[in-house]
Amino acid sequence: MVSYKCSVIDTFGKKHSISRSGDSRKEVIDYLKLEKYTVVEVKHKHFAYSGRIFSKKVKSKDLALFCKQVHAMLKSGVTIANILEILKLQTENRRLRDHIRSMHEELQKGHTFSEALRQRKGAFPELFVSMTEAGELSGNMDLIMDRLSKHYEKEHKIENKIISAMIYPIILSIVCTFVVFFLTTSVMPTFIEMYVTSGVSLPRLTRILISFSEFLKHFWYFIILGMVAFVFIISYILKIPDIKLKKDFLKLRIPLIKNLIIKVAASRFSRTLATLSASGVSLLSALDTASGVTGNLYIYKKVLEIKEDVRRGLPLSALLQNQGIFPPILCHMVKIGEDSGSLEEVLDKAADFQDEEIETAILRLTTLLEPVMIIVMAIVIGLIVLSMVLPMFEMVKTVR
Repeated sequence: MVSYKCSVIDTFGKKHSISRSGDSRKEVIDYLKLEKYTVVEVKHKHFAYSGRIFSKKVKSKDLALFCKQVHAMLKSGVTIANILEILKLQTENRRLRDHIRSMHEELQKGHTFSEALRQRKGAFPELFVSMTEAGELSGNMDLIMDRLSKHYEKEHKIENKIISAMIYPIILSIVCTFVVFFLTTSVMPTFIEMYVTSGVSLPRLTRILISFSEFLKHFWYFIILGMVAFVFIISYILKIPDIKLKKDFLKLRIPLIKNLIIKVAASRFSRTLATLSASGVSLLSALDTASGVTGNLYIYKKVLEIKEDVRRGLPLSALLQNQGIFPPILCHMVKIGEDSGSLEEVLDKAADFQDEEIETAILRLTTLLEPVMIIVMAIVIGLIVLSMVLPMFEMVKTVR
């Protein structure tokens, strides 16, 4: 799949700049026409590195606070323009403050709030922009902001759980790296000098470790530069659409992380769908936005396929079940929602259930990772210590 930048006009005559992915330019144009857009221009999106270091994306924690503040002031009768004027002075986060200042300037030029958001490309999620647009059309912006604040609070909690789960393995890896570096560059040379003086023959394991120690001692800066370059190159390669699609497909085949990825995607998908549907956004438009929040390109493509079948009149629950991507419980709950006419409420409950499942999946993953990391650390350090001790036995034999 390739990403395209599309300039389109909607049924209300408004011009939008949106992104779409497809196997060809023609396929993207066909999708846009099916979505009732008038296509003005479709251009191949040139790749640009957009790693997290340089990302201008507003974090879910800041979005939740921003939505809460906007909701509170809207309830008090303050206009969006005045709210942004207040928040551009009060917001502590510099990145968000800069965006608010720019949006306030756009509103003064006569643009709507949703148009100002769209112009901050990559800063605000598509869900946030779509919901704001729906709020402008329905006149329920205060309710929309309330729903969005709750949505991003829950998103932030999920992100925190995942980050917390990774802290211990990362700390262990750092400790292991420093211990190995200390042993090979500070302790080992002392033993080597002693063995060379005694003239004892060194085992193969010790000779390999000596070579590694010498290389590390004299060329450590090349190793650091090489690692940094490797990370940037891999990050660049993994963002190429075809490779990213294969990578995301393979991630769903790794037993250790498969369940966690699927549960996170299911939670985001169902909550986004519930939030959009409750705000009056059509199911087709909601599916389009919900597909982009799953965090997996393979799942994204599958959801777009589901969307096209929904357009033909097929029920969402049956399509989700046939694709077999999301957990069966989600498909079952969607079916209940369709039959009872309360799809938004059921989807919201499904998202809450998936959040609980995510917590359990994270706990299982960390419970498994911790002993594995300790065993790996023990083996690495054990080999280094063994390589230093083995020649001692030869020295004892020589003395005898």
